[in-house]
Amino acid sequence: MTLHPEDLRVRQLGERRYDSPLADLLSTKQTSPHYVAEGDRVLLEDTVSMLAGHGLPSDQVPSFEAAGPRRKIYFDPANVTAGVLTCGGLCPGLNNVIRGLVQELAVHYGVKRIVGFRNGLQGLTAQHRDDTVELTPDAVRDIHTAGGTILGSSRGGQDADEMVDSLVARGIDILFVIGGDGGMRAATFLGAAIRRRGLEISVIGVPKTIDNDLPFTDQSFGFQSAFARATDFISAVAVEAAASPNGVGIVKLMGRHSGFIASYAALAANAADIVLIPEIPFVLGGAEGLLAHVERHVRAKGRVVIVLAEGAGQDLLEDHGLATDASGNLKLGNIGELLKDSITAHLTGAGLAPTIRYIDPSYAVRSIAANAYDSVYCLRLAHAAVHAAMAGCTEAAVARWRRRFVHVPLSLMTSRRNQVDPDGDLWLSVLETTCQPAEFGPARQRERVRAGFC
Repeated sequence: MTLHPEDLRVRQLGERRYDSPLADLLSTKQTSPHYVAEGDRVLLEDTVSMLAGHGLPSDQVPSFEAAGPRRKIYFDPANVTAGVLTCGGLCPGLNNVIRGLVQELAVHYGVKRIVGFRNGLQGLTAQHRDDTVELTPDAVRDIHTAGGTILGSSRGGQDADEMVDSLVARGIDILFVIGGDGGMRAATFLGAAIRRRGLEISVIGVPKTIDNDLPFTDQSFGFQSAFARATDFISAVAVEAAASPNGVGIVKLMGRHSGFIASYAALAANAADIVLIPEIPFVLGGAEGLLAHVERHVRAKGRVVIVLAEGAGQDLLEDHGLATDASGNLKLGNIGELLKDSITAHLTGAGLAPTIRYIDPSYAVRSIAANAYDSVYCLRLAHAAVHAAMAGCTEAAVARWRRRFVHVPLSLMTSRRNQVDPDGDLWLSVLETTCQPAEFGPARQRERVRAGFC
């Protein structure tokens, strides 16, 4: 994907005329307070070869606007009403972001009114326009200790103009949308509808996806908490498989289009023999297919542990691609059940009647509270989102890129999908750890060397 500097430019509502209230907070520093300079940029690319390929001076190559507080802000905090909503599936850290937004808005910027819209984007429709809650520092003080979201969530499908009507009726000046790819698409449509009407409403996205599949961010919040929890289930099923004759352990994890959770959890547990992800197609039958490999492993080791991303092998299901959810996402078939039944039939036919241990802990992973790392990450994302909104940025998301917090145009957050690179170092680490073939199927030209503990 080729990007130019203008593709990374964040839209501004207008001139910043008000002094930042953070001046008092930072005034004790001996040097100038830590405000972000307007020319502070974070490079899109970070290798010499990529930068050289542009043939441009360093200040003209594609770069993101750095996030953080500005000396001058666009909104008068005393007259601001902010709105917050969460949408899409659950993810560790949602409450942490809500808490961080409210505390930064109320305590440091002095915003007097913050409205929480219940049940995601549904809360902005005419039918649910009264379904709101007032958010105050006291109300959100301890919510970070619990999983889920105190505002509730739902998936998309709402009309952008109807949602703008709701924002206008509520007197909303700033809207924070915490959501995944569906939420970021909705925020993009919402921002465009606001712009068409000439309204001065800032829309800022805080991207979340438990699958870590949104682009232009080092890592999505909640991802570390999720794969750490998933690791426990892999370890448990490995113990079960080892304790059973011809034991087969299967753990199906989240990952509609991207296999990051399956890959990282498998590496962390170091107990998986096979990892299947959406980015790497596989076949079941044949001498080089998955079932034959499972049989060989069970004969050699007495058991096998498989970590499966939910979006893997969807092409093997008869009803693949026939239905969508409210956000327009394809509904996935149950590849876990197909795999369980296929392995059972194959091993039984080979005289190795298996003991199958199959678990799908998706909801147990999604619903947990954020761990210490994600708690900090969520808080800092929330602070960056408030700084961006108060400075008059709009139609933008906050993300961390090259270990810096940046502003990313909303249109870019849904322009492509972040996926595991089959030729990248992460997948190589998975292959090195599991000793599984690079491919399952006739396309594989040679056996991988198996040695030692593999």
